[in-house]
Amino acid sequence: MPSSFSNLQLAEPLARAVAEMGYESMTPIQAQAIPVVLTGRDVMGAAQTGTGKTAAFALPLLQRLLKHENASTSPARHPVRALVLLPTRELADQVAQQVKLFAKNTNLRSAVVFGGIDMKPQTAELKRGVEVLVATPGRLLDHIEAKNAVLNQVEYVVLDEADRMLDIGFLPDLQRILSFLPKQRTTLLFSATFSPEIKRLANSYLNDPVTIEVARPNETASTVEQHFYSVPDDEKRHALKQIVRQRGLSQAFVFVNSKLGCARLARSLEREGLKTTALHGDKSQDERLKALAAFKAGEVDLLVATDVAARGLDIKDVPAVFNFDVPFNAEDYVHRIGRTGRAGASGLAVTFVTSNDNRLVGDIEKLLKRKLELEALEFDEDRPRGRINDGRRAWREAGELGDPRDVLETQRDRGPRRDQRPAPAPRDPFFDQPYQATNIDQAPTWEQATKPAAGRISANIKTKRKVAALFKAAG
Repeated sequence: MPSSFSNLQLAEPLARAVAEMGYESMTPIQAQAIPVVLTGRDVMGAAQTGTGKTAAFALPLLQRLLKHENASTSPARHPVRALVLLPTRELADQVAQQVKLFAKNTNLRSAVVFGGIDMKPQTAELKRGVEVLVATPGRLLDHIEAKNAVLNQVEYVVLDEADRMLDIGFLPDLQRILSFLPKQRTTLLFSATFSPEIKRLANSYLNDPVTIEVARPNETASTVEQHFYSVPDDEKRHALKQIVRQRGLSQAFVFVNSKLGCARLARSLEREGLKTTALHGDKSQDERLKALAAFKAGEVDLLVATDVAARGLDIKDVPAVFNFDVPFNAEDYVHRIGRTGRAGASGLAVTFVTSNDNRLVGDIEKLLKRKLELEALEFDEDRPRGRINDGRRAWREAGELGDPRDVLETQRDRGPRRDQRPAPAPRDPFFDQPYQATNIDQAPTWEQATKPAAGRISANIKTKRKVAALFKAAG
């Protein structure tokens, strides 16, 4: 297998682009996949995030497309010939940027379509004609239904991060999209893991694929130093700050399991003097791209994120990853810590484990096929101690973040701790008064009932205030 890009005998425009991007030696997935894809065979590739998969499929596809390049400027002469499907907006945008860089010295056109932004600019670009289309499944189906994208001349299709697409329910969309493609085509499937579902997908849509594995399935990178610390839930934030300070970390990813938890943690760390930004599904596409750009530029120390950012983000030299919450899916642990220790560099992965996380840690142990050691973390003596069990603090934080009902919903999901059960609400004499039946003869007339009465309005307001006070006291 060739180890240098100069040995691939790429077309001159591609070889020049590769040299300008500073690529010299190939990663294992590139060295094994590129020669196979150049032959036109289907490929089922297993590789961890950050191993160079984009170049592994993009360069050979562009090389084959160049053999039949058409210089016409007519959109009809620029049909979609290569389709790349990815699970998230960020990953689609990132892959599209790399494809443009590889093809910048050619006449091949490329475009990217994903949700969260207006379809009109995407439609205009598709109407002008593109050979390489990078897309997320949902938005691509929107364009297919609007007749903006025609896929009957696709020669190559790439399913990247296929396991993630299945995890988030894209299988029906994938099946619909693949039904629009010609049966004679080259199909490339890349996945971090080869689950039974992935194997069924491959058997259905790949033709005698070449299987390429550059690491054992579900294996974490050997360059990543992993620690699992047993930490009480209310001490995790302090533990994070202490490790960042003690290790002298310049930047880190911090993963949490919920959008609300992501927003609250980012806001809290920001108030405590750490340059922090949040990345989660409720952010607009523009906000998410700005957050990533700020992190890449070194303007942000901590990127607090949900698993929307756990796959495929091309951010180099991130020294550490914190699992502030143990992931619900064991596979996500592998993907999260794949953000550090990339391309042979060393990295740190820290996971905070509470007493409620035993089952989730057990799932990770089964996946990695080894026992994980829970370590005790020695805290600084000057740390703030004790849980602040003041309802006003929760309402104050909620007021800064949005609707206070979100805080109540989060607390309801966690369930009350034994030492946090709300005190019973005091009895109000108002509700102890016996019910007085009203004689129909004493009922007010229509005029009396509809006539504004300051006293009656005042009484209603007082009653509402009493009810509101009871709900507040009940927590």
